[in-house]
Amino acid sequence: MTTSFPVSQRAGRYIQQLTGYRAFVPAPLPPDPDIEFDGELRTLLSQADRDIARLDAIAALLPNPDLFVAMYVRHEAVLSSQIEGTQSTLEDVLAFEAHATAAHDGPRDVEEVVNYVRAMNHGLARLAELPLSLRLLREIHAKLMHEVRGGEKSPGEFRTSQNWIGATGSTLATASFVPPPPHELMSALGALETFLHQGKTTVPLLIRCGLAHAQFETIHPFLDGNGRVGRLLITLMLCEEQALSRPLLYLSVFLKAHRAEYYDRLTAIRQQGHWEPWLKFFLRGVSQTARAATRTAHDIMAMREAHRAALIKNPKALKLLDSLFQQPMVSPNRIAAIVGCTHPTAVKLARDLEARGWLREVTGFERNRLYRYQPYLDLFHRETVQAAFAPTGA
Repeated sequence: MTTSFPVSQRAGRYIQQLTGYRAFVPAPLPPDPDIEFDGELRTLLSQADRDIARLDAIAALLPNPDLFVAMYVRHEAVLSSQIEGTQSTLEDVLAFEAHATAAHDGPRDVEEVVNYVRAMNHGLARLAELPLSLRLLREIHAKLMHEVRGGEKSPGEFRTSQNWIGATGSTLATASFVPPPPHELMSALGALETFLHQGKTTVPLLIRCGLAHAQFETIHPFLDGNGRVGRLLITLMLCEEQALSRPLLYLSVFLKAHRAEYYDRLTAIRQQGHWEPWLKFFLRGVSQTARAATRTAHDIMAMREAHRAALIKNPKALKLLDSLFQQPMVSPNRIAAIVGCTHPTAVKLARDLEARGWLREVTGFERNRLYRYQPYLDLFHRETVQAAFAPTGA
């Protein structure tokens, strides 16, 4: 059945619509009354700020941070898309990018993940010339939904019809949550955009990120893709205000591991106005994710140094190794192009790194073989595993 009227109207209120259903219309941010900064929330905010600063600092020490960023964007794209039901893995995306697998041979939803990468990169590039705004969110959505599942649902345009959230087969009458009706949508979005700009002078950045993400998900302004755009919003806010010089913080690994609690916290905001418990959950996620990314960056540097030291007398192998940090899946033909060598030499290089346990052949074929830089990928998979077992502290 439809959610009952909330005990508190701090976050907004349900309004009866003419056709009989009730839709939630959010109150403008910041919450009224203001966020209560008890000792726990202050401590979590301070810790999260420090963890973000450490992550940003180590990014500057990476030999080529843009290569690390490229892998992190892909990793986030996979996890964020998996929350929405895609089945593609990081390896699927890398194979797709390497042109080793035709689109019809791999998972059918891999292009959704690739679109997420394009949307993220587009948003980050546009921040140099356009402030974070409704216009930018629409551009990102258009990139995200281009010619993929849901692509017929007005990519790049805010909805003009009512949507709802619920189990498969649910209706407006049985939905677990109904966002603002179309005639209230632009007012709610306008208030959110105002908060994104005016809140900079009054609300701490990470608190503002948590508030804005929850509000965006409550407004649900697109017919599809709201979860992914809402998660991108967090990273864009951090980069716009230069809390991160590079986009290395992605909460999808944490939110995917704690999906049930994530949805429960959002529901509690709408029903009881429980902003503070949500913010504590959000800040724990920021800290856990930032620490994990910092550990990964440390380990990447150590692994790179060790592997380079082992290949110091082989310039071609060193050149191949450096390329693997950007595209950790290669074929002998690709190796030949990277290194500038013959195909037999490329095969020999691949087999040498395979013998060291660094490359792993993934096709099982004698011809058209494909190798992945396994130790590098393992570092990213480790974060996902650790997040699944890390408590939220609630």
